[in-house]
Amino acid sequence: MKLTQEVFQWQEAPQTQQVLWRAENGSLPPKRFILADDTLNADTAYKLACEGCGLLWQGDFQNARQLLQALARRCDRPVKKSRKKTNDETPVSPAQLFNLHRQAQSQRARVLAMVLIPLNSDYSVPLKRAPDVLQACVEAYGPRTDSSINSIVSLRELQALIGAHEWRKKGVAIPELEGVIYPHYGVFSPVRGEYISLIASAPLPDKASTLAFDIGTGTGVIAALLAKRGIKKIIATDQDQRALTCAQDNLRQLEVSDKVELLKTDLFPDARAALIVCNPPWIPARPSSPIEYAIFDPESRMLKGFLSGLAEHLDVGGEGWLILSDIAEHLGLRPRSDLLAWIEAAGLRIIERLDIKPKHPKTADTEDALHAARAAEITSLWRLTIK
Repeated sequence: MKLTQEVFQWQEAPQTQQVLWRAENGSLPPKRFILADDTLNADTAYKLACEGCGLLWQGDFQNARQLLQALARRCDRPVKKSRKKTNDETPVSPAQLFNLHRQAQSQRARVLAMVLIPLNSDYSVPLKRAPDVLQACVEAYGPRTDSSINSIVSLRELQALIGAHEWRKKGVAIPELEGVIYPHYGVFSPVRGEYISLIASAPLPDKASTLAFDIGTGTGVIAALLAKRGIKKIIATDQDQRALTCAQDNLRQLEVSDKVELLKTDLFPDARAALIVCNPPWIPARPSSPIEYAIFDPESRMLKGFLSGLAEHLDVGGEGWLILSDIAEHLGLRPRSDLLAWIEAAGLRIIERLDIKPKHPKTADTEDALHAARAAEITSLWRLTIK
């Protein structure tokens, strides 16, 4: 079997099989793979997956799911510590702990991505007991075309597509909107809603009723909330077309689309407003997939870009609302002094900081490698204005 660019080819009598590799996270296909079925045991599969060998599944779909679960259990086994004590052992810092956690998660993801599922050109899965994934695939990959060819996708990605489709059907209830937000595949879901309550309760600047900006709109939840608070026009920006499409659908079903203009751009529109809101990614680290750009902000690029450009786009007496967790501080990735220095250098002053304690399940999960940082985390709305 051999790999040609992003197309798998192999000889299977009486003809050559050719399929397209699909990976929404941008990962490359395995350099080699074997045909695998229900006779493959989990230990052998784990060894092959750790070696980077893809397992192109030919057996029962539900058995592939069980194999993936077995591989996950092997990935999650605690590492046996040596009984020998060394004198040079030093305490692990929060930043080192975070980096080790990310490395472990990355390695785990690589191993689990080795279970591969065939996908027909009509988005059907040619395996026994396979689910109907047509709509999930259309939402992620786009409509089928006459030129479509069969493809291969990791089972992990296929499960992510199915999960995103279910979230899109079910939606996320937003009490402050008295409505529901429906996240699309690849657009970060507002499941952590503490920042929404901050935006709903913060006092609006005097002239904010005329125009506000929502920088990095994502699902459109902040723009919708600003519209519900009585602001006549909101310009919501994002670089990701999927996010803009998602926001458009949400704003329409919430009946506020007439108040929101969507704009594909990096950060600010070419205008000024009395209120500019931004909820940038909270952790200054490199994302490993497109959706992680909603969580990880390499070198705090978006945060610094928002702060440095805010004064130029604020009306006199206007406010910039920065929504930011201090999780990066507890992880040792960005000190508070850096944030304060960037605010100062941007010619801004702090009017007020509104804080709220997150209540998501991981704050109480003592088994989580980052539990100490999560337990101490505070989410804040920083009210900023021009000096």
